[in-house]
Amino acid sequence: MAIRAWTWVVLLLLALLPSCRAAEAPSPQPSADPELAVDDGLRTGYHFQPPKHWINDPNGVMYYKGVYHLFYQYNPKGAVWGNIVWAHAVSTDLVDWIMLPPAIYPTAPFDVNGCWSGSATVLPDGTPVIMYTGIDGENRQVQNVAYPKDLSDPYLREWVKPDYNPVIAPGPGMNATAFRDPTTAWQGPDGLWRLVIGTKDNHRGLAVLYRSRDFKRWAPAKRALHSGDTGMWECPDFYPVTTSPAVGSGGGGSGNGTKHVLKVSLDLTRFEYYTFGEYDHATDTYVPDAALADGNDGLRYDYGNFYASKTFLDTAKQRRVLWGWANESDSATADIRKGWAGVQAIPRKVWLSSDGKQLVQWPVAEIESLRGAHANVTDTLVAGGSHFEVTGLASAAQADVEASFQVMDLDKAEPFDPAWRGADAQTVCAARGADARGGVGPFGLWALASDEHGERTAVFFRVFKGGDGGKHVVLMCNDPSMSSHADDLYKPTFAGFVDVDIAQTGGKIALRTLVRKIRCLINHVIFVIDLCPDDCPYSRMRVQIDHSVVESFGAHGKTCILSRVYPTKAVGDKARLYVFNNGESDVKVTHLNAYEMRSAKITSDAVEPTKR
Repeated sequence: MAIRAWTWVVLLLLALLPSCRAAEAPSPQPSADPELAVDDGLRTGYHFQPPKHWINDPNGVMYYKGVYHLFYQYNPKGAVWGNIVWAHAVSTDLVDWIMLPPAIYPTAPFDVNGCWSGSATVLPDGTPVIMYTGIDGENRQVQNVAYPKDLSDPYLREWVKPDYNPVIAPGPGMNATAFRDPTTAWQGPDGLWRLVIGTKDNHRGLAVLYRSRDFKRWAPAKRALHSGDTGMWECPDFYPVTTSPAVGSGGGGSGNGTKHVLKVSLDLTRFEYYTFGEYDHATDTYVPDAALADGNDGLRYDYGNFYASKTFLDTAKQRRVLWGWANESDSATADIRKGWAGVQAIPRKVWLSSDGKQLVQWPVAEIESLRGAHANVTDTLVAGGSHFEVTGLASAAQADVEASFQVMDLDKAEPFDPAWRGADAQTVCAARGADARGGVGPFGLWALASDEHGERTAVFFRVFKGGDGGKHVVLMCNDPSMSSHADDLYKPTFAGFVDVDIAQTGGKIALRTLVRKIRCLINHVIFVIDLCPDDCPYSRMRVQIDHSVVESFGAHGKTCILSRVYPTKAVGDKARLYVFNNGESDVKVTHLNAYEMRSAKITSDAVEPTKR
C-alpha cells in the first residue's frame, strides 16, 4: 500500500472524516457522465485511470474465464489518498475497460479502518480468492480473504468476506503497523499453499513466508524468505520466470532454466528493486544469484515514477504481465482542482533476458491495436547541434514512434568522469542533461514540444568512453526539466544505464516511441530502445506519450523509465515531435515510423466489452 509523501498533511484532515461504508462508496461512472466535474484536459487516453478521484496500487490482477480483472486502490470521495476501497474494472483485451462497482470496502471489524493492497489466487477448483490487508479496530494490519458471490457472473461483480477473517494476524514480536500486501499464493509439491507478506524489523525489510493447507488457517515459516537493510518492504511479489516470454505456472521450484523473482517496493525511497535466483520448495529457501546487487543498488523494473507493481500469469497467452502505478508530479492542490490523481502504467510482458542477467519488459502487444495513420523518415542525417520536426501526423501528442539511430563517429565520445564511478545513472544524467553538449549525444527525441521549443520533454542517449573494461557506457535519460512552464511541479531527471556494447553494434541505437494524443494535457510516453545489430528482431526504442506520462523501455525493455509531465503550451494539436542531436558526432536516423494512436474505451457496467 503506497501513498504520496506530501499528502500526509491532507491525511490528518481526512482522518477526521468517517470511514467509508458500502452505501457511501459510489460506483465509478463512464467519462461521458455530465456529473463528472473533472478537468478532462489533463487526462490520459489509453493508460488506465477511472473517470475521477485518487488511485494507487494495482491489486488482485488476474485472468479468469476470458476476462482480465484489474482491482486497484481507490478513493471514491476525492482526488487525494484516503477512504480507500478496492475498485474494479474488467477487459477482454487489456486496452478497453468496463468500470464496475467497488469490489471490497470496509464493512467488518477486521477491515473497519481500511482495505489495503493484496493479490488474487485461483484455486485448483477454479475459484478465485482475494487476499488483502485490512486495518482492524485496533489499527493492526491483518490479512483477510474474499470470494466471489456468484461464479456464474463473468465479471465477478460482488465479493463476500467470510466470518473467519482475519486469516493471518501479526504474531508476537511482529510489527502490527507494518504487516501488509500479501502476494499471490502458490502451491508446492507437498500440497501446502504459500504466500509472502511485507514487513520490517526496525530498519530491516522482511518478506515473511506463511503456509496453509486449506487457505483458511495460516502459519508462519521459521524464517523469512528474504530480508534487506532497506527499510519497510511494501508490495512484495514472488514468481517464476524463464528466458522465454511464454511462461508456465511455475508451481515447482527453480531448475530447468527457471529462476524466481523477488520484487519489493521500498517505502523509504519510493522505488522498487528486484533480485532473482534459486527457490527450494522443500526448505522454503530463496537464494539470489551471487552476481546481483541486493538492496538500493539492485536492479529495478523502472528507474522513474513507477511503484507498488503487481504481476499475474496470463494463462490465455502464457505470459507474465506486470502492472505498476505512476503517482503525480503536480501538487495535491492541483489534483483536487482537476478532480483526479494517479494512473496505471501500460501493462508489460515480463521475462528473463537471454543472457540471464536481468528481466526484460515490453508493453503488451494489444496496445498496438490503437495505431492509426502513419508517417515515415528514412536515412536522414542529423548534424551535431541540429534538430528537425517529424511531420505528417495530425497531432504529435498521441502517437507510437519507432526510430533507429546510427552514431557516425564513436571516437568522439567524451570520457566517463571517474567521479561518476559507483554513481547511479540518475546522478550522471542530472550532471549531463539534454542541453549539455557532448561528444556522442545527447541525441534522441523532444516529445511534447511547443512551437518555439520552450517546452519539451527530452528522451535521449549519451555515449561515454572509458567505462569498466574500456567499454563504452550508454546512458538513457528522460529529462523533463523543460517540460512545462507551470509552477509546483516535480520535474526530476530519470535515467538508467543500458547494458549493451555499442562498439559491437556498429554504433547503431534503435528507438521506438509511442506518442499518443488525446483531448487532454496529460502526456504518457513509453520509450523503448534496443542497441543491437541489424538482425536484432526488437531493435527499437518505444515511447508512449499520453499527455502526462513518459514511459521508456531501453534495449528491448532492459532499461525502463516512466516520467509524469504537465506541459502548458505543448498540448493537444499544439504538441510537436522533434529529433535532436546536441552532440559533436553526427547521427543518422536510419528509419523512423510514427503512428497516430486512437484512445482506449472506458465504459460503464451497462455496456459489454467487445473483442477487437
